[in-house]
Order: sequence, then C-alpha cells, then structure tokens
Amino acid sequence: MPRSESGPVRMARVAVAAPLERRRAVLVEIADAGVVQIDELARTDAAESDAARVLREGPGEVEPRLALEEPDLERLRERGDFARIAGEAELARRTADTVEHGSAAVLLGWVPEPELVSLTNRLAAQGASVARLPRPRVAEPPTEMPQSRLRGPLRPLVRTYSVVPYEDVDPSVFAGITYVLMFGMMFGDVGHGLVLAVLGLALARSTRPRFAGTKHLWPFPVAAGLVAAFFGLLYGEAFGPTGLVPTLWISPLDEPVLLLLVAIGLGAVLIAASYVIGTVNRWREGGLRRALYAPTGLAGVALFLGAAAFAGGLATDLGWLQAAGGVVAGLGLVLTFVGLMVEAGSGGSSVGQATIELFDTVIRIFANIVSFGRLAAFGLTHAAIGAVVWQGTQSLWGGVVGSVAAVALFLLGNALAFALEGLVVGVQALRLEYYELFSRIFTAEGRLFTPWHVPTVAVSRTTEEEP
Repeated sequence: MPRSESGPVRMARVAVAAPLERRRAVLVEIADAGVVQIDELARTDAAESDAARVLREGPGEVEPRLALEEPDLERLRERGDFARIAGEAELARRTADTVEHGSAAVLLGWVPEPELVSLTNRLAAQGASVARLPRPRVAEPPTEMPQSRLRGPLRPLVRTYSVVPYEDVDPSVFAGITYVLMFGMMFGDVGHGLVLAVLGLALARSTRPRFAGTKHLWPFPVAAGLVAAFFGLLYGEAFGPTGLVPTLWISPLDEPVLLLLVAIGLGAVLIAASYVIGTVNRWREGGLRRALYAPTGLAGVALFLGAAAFAGGLATDLGWLQAAGGVVAGLGLVLTFVGLMVEAGSGGSSVGQATIELFDTVIRIFANIVSFGRLAAFGLTHAAIGAVVWQGTQSLWGGVVGSVAAVALFLLGNALAFALEGLVVGVQALRLEYYELFSRIFTAEGRLFTPWHVPTVAVSRTTEEEP
C-alpha cells in the first residue's frame, strides 16, 4: 500500500520467472496488466525483429495490440492490421530484456506494492512466479504518485519542474496554495479576479476537443481568480479604482512601501516553509546526517532563521534578539560549511570550493527574500494600469460621442490589462515558485514510473479474425 498521499506509491523490486515455452504468454499477461516497469537490458548488438521491419511499411504511429497466439506477420500485413504488428514489435523488444537461465526466462522490474498480489496471481495462472527482491542500493525506485482528488489537479505544477524523487514528499498542495496566493497578490482586482474564476469554471464545463488537454487545470484559474478578488477587496480595486468596492486595507499606489515590506515578509514565511519541507526530504533521502548538514536541511534552516532573528533584532533594537540570531546563524554557517566540505571531498581545493559555495548560499538567501519584492512591484503595476484606464474613462465621459468612447476605452483597456497582466503575473508567480521555493524542496530529480502496457485482443485461432 502507499505510504500515504504525502509521497509516491511504495514500489516493490521483483523478478518474474517463467518456463521458456510460456514466455510469450507471460509477457502478454504483463503487457495487458500494465503495472510492471521492466528493466531494459543494454544490448547494442540486438537484431531488429521481423515485426519491426514489417512495421516500417505501415501508416506511421499506431496503438499497439497483442494477442495470446503468435500471429502470421505476413497475413497481418496483408490485412493492414499494423496495430498487431506494432504489438509484436513491442513484444520482441521486451523478449530481448529477459535472461534465459536453464529452462526458464527471467526479467527484472518494479511493481507498485498495491498491485503485487494481483499480478502474482495473474501470472501464476500462466505458470510464472513473482519473487520480491531487496532494493538495490544504486537504483532509486521509479515514482508513481497516488490518485488524489485534491492533489491530482495540482500536480502538473510540480511535474513541470521535476519528477518527485521516490523518497520525497509530494509538495503539490503547498505549491498550489503558494502559487495562487502570489498570483492573487500581484493581480489584486475584484473584477478581473471574478472574470478569471468564471473562465476557469467555463473551462471545467467545456466539451470542446481543443480544450481537452487543459481541462484538468481548471482549479488553477478558479482559485487564482478568487484569491485575486480577495486582494482586490483589500486594495479597493474593481476594474481599477472605480469605487465599486471599499478599500479594506491599503491602496497600493498610496502606500507602496508598506506593500513592499508585506511582500518581503510573506516571501520570508514561504521560504521558511520550503526549508521545512526540504529538511523532511533530506531526512527521508539520507537520514539525520543528510538532514543536519545539507544547505537545504537543518543547516539552512538555522542559517535562515538566525539571519531573520538578527535582522529583527536590528529593526527593533533588541540586543538579546540580535545575540540569539547571531548564535543560531553562526551554527547554521558551521553546519553548512561542514556539509559542503563533505560534498567537496578531500584535497586542498575542497576548502576553497566549500568556502565559495558557502558564500553563494548566504548571498542567495538574501537575494531570494528580496526577489519577493516583485509581489509588490507587479501589484503596483496592475493598480497603475487600472488607474490610467479609469482616469481616461472619466476624462472622456460626457455627451453621446464622449460616453461611447469612454465605454470603449474602459472595456478595451480592462481587456488588455487582464490579458497582459494575467500572463506576466502568471509567469512571475511560477518563477518565484520554482527558483525561490522548489530549489530548497528538491535537490535531485526522480524518474517517472513507466509500466509496459499493451492491451490484448481476442482472436480466432483459425482465421486470425476478431470474433
């Protein structure tokens, strides 16, 4: 069973052994089950199969199919059944990944633990056995994420950056919350936010084929639009400073410094949260030692929190807070340096390399925090564009011609602001997500679980026709 929805599904390392005379039947069952990622053997001298040669005469890419009985390739070619030929080519390639040992054929691979019992029973009917093997130290299991109605729509945000390593937690919920929060702060407008949310709901209900590939992403525009509408209430923005809603907090154009300080403070909180997730991942990847010394583990946490406490002490003139922050930051520096020294290896150059990397780590912490100032900068830009459009609308209003021109300017200006700012803000939120947050959560990339799956078809033994 899966560990939990916090991480990838548990994988079992298996060996499948089958009598040579039953190898085809067993491979067909494995292909139809679609739950085994087979280890591919590196055979540079492997000859091209007959099915692969015949397939070259076909119409191009086809969905492969297999049948239990071995077919006559020439007859399939005459009938134009290139799906079966493609299936035979797949089967020949996987047959080459088996190792013959006496009267048995053996293959190695990975199977999700929840599927292990059913696969064992299924292959036993064909005379094959499935043996669970110890996990190799040098091979990381492939990653398959468990099905989840909550995390599923959010996972493309993480998958675009990296495949979650097998031992790591799934940060999809964290990524989704932080993304819409940052987007909303930069795109704060009640009118624009609600329009975006409505477009997201329309995407969810759309039946047009051209939207089929992106339909599953509808929660993003809906959530981002609602958060943008919330910030619009805080800013007093509804299609610009139209006065349609009251200002519940601040007007960005009136208090830009306060907005900048809040943005940097929010960035510090999000970075701290990413450090926590990163520390958990380092623990799961390499135990206490890796979690303690990694720059994205406890060492980084101590350095970051110590620096934040020291800065807070300076701002509030509290000597004890400055002293405590300095001690914690110093401890973080020492732990980080030790970890970098271990990674650099032995030799005289290792000290210099670790010193340079430590300096880079410190600089990046401050640069990453300051980078969150763009939350305020683009929020100001969005408010400024809305103000310009509204001022132009007011100046044109009056008389029939002027009123028509004012309405046209208002509609066109808001449409351009919505499209342009929506695109820019979406990219900027993604940039903060990947560079400032994910760089602390992930230190490596996992490999995706890609089971071999070729559906089977039932055919007549005498006519090779589908019944």
